[in-house]
Amino acid sequence: MSSAWLLPEHIADVLPSEARRIEELRRTLLDVARSYGYELVMPPLLEYLESLLSGTGRALDLRTFKLVDQLSGRTMGVRADTTPQVARIDAHLLNRKGVTRLCYCGPVLHTTPSGLQATREPLQFGAEIYGHAGLEADLEAQELALEGLQRLGLGPLILDLADTRIVRALLTGVPVDAVVLDQLYTALAAKDNAVLAELTRDFPADSRAGLLTLTRLYGDAEVLAEAERVLPAHPGIQASLADLRWLVDRIRYAHPDVRIGFDFADLSGYAYYSGARFAIYAAGCSDALVRGGRYDEVGAVFGRNRPAAGFSTDLKELAGLARVQGTRAAIRAPWGQDESLRQVIRRLREQGETVVCVLPGHEHEVQEFECDRELVSANGQWAVQPL
Repeated sequence: MSSAWLLPEHIADVLPSEARRIEELRRTLLDVARSYGYELVMPPLLEYLESLLSGTGRALDLRTFKLVDQLSGRTMGVRADTTPQVARIDAHLLNRKGVTRLCYCGPVLHTTPSGLQATREPLQFGAEIYGHAGLEADLEAQELALEGLQRLGLGPLILDLADTRIVRALLTGVPVDAVVLDQLYTALAAKDNAVLAELTRDFPADSRAGLLTLTRLYGDAEVLAEAERVLPAHPGIQASLADLRWLVDRIRYAHPDVRIGFDFADLSGYAYYSGARFAIYAAGCSDALVRGGRYDEVGAVFGRNRPAAGFSTDLKELAGLARVQGTRAAIRAPWGQDESLRQVIRRLREQGETVVCVLPGHEHEVQEFECDRELVSANGQWAVQPL
């Protein structure tokens, strides 16, 4: 018989010190998003499956917990990604004509972890901009993500770029079923030229050569120039590369300290993204801190196929990397019913101070807050003094 206090694998309680760090990160990122004009929304944790998964691809379906609604008998899902819900809010509830900027922060649940140390219950923060098809929206999403990470003290940062439209252009007119397409993207991501060559053996020469070329187009910003030189002169490919060049030039100007790189074969979420996509890494970290890009098709199922760009990140993962603030300074105060003491404590708390009242018999306990000052009575007046 298992112990009642055991939790499922890759599910864990968040204890005080980490919970405080996560909450500080949440507030910081929400403040940064608000400074850009993003409005906070709070979608439900679960909803009907067809709404939750439509247009998101098989990968998200496999990561989503399903259950039967006892009221309606319909299948519901616990969200594994919040973006489809935000698209529903934009398309169906807000239904605005112009640009809409929305952000969110809440838990998502995954059937399997993304890595050996990953949680199955990330705390997902994200920002989405709807209603603008131009590259200005892509740039804003990237700059918001970069600024948010920098405000958390993370860095030096690496912005990695790619574009799903390049592979789509190379496959134009090539009959490929869903199974082969999935194998194709897997081989590209693994840079497995042997499998890729086998999968494309009957493809037109330009398509086959272009796909095989993608596996060596990764590295620093010089890779973009190489891609412009060696990829087929297809109008769609040229437009995608021109868009990436536009974004790179502006990111370099606004964030000269951010390294820019490319991996044209890494097309994670290819069924989801419709254009330029990006990932942000911190030096020394193998996993991306942020992933995002353009996903113009995400709202189509809700009857409103609006342009959309954005990103998301896991605050639990960021909490382990962000600058540690240390225990929060606080004021230690005696417990008592003296009205003057209680008034002083209320006033200090209203001013934003943390005041920890020491309960009788617990004078020597140390908790989450490090008391560097003390509230003492001197000459009939309560005053804060350093410890």
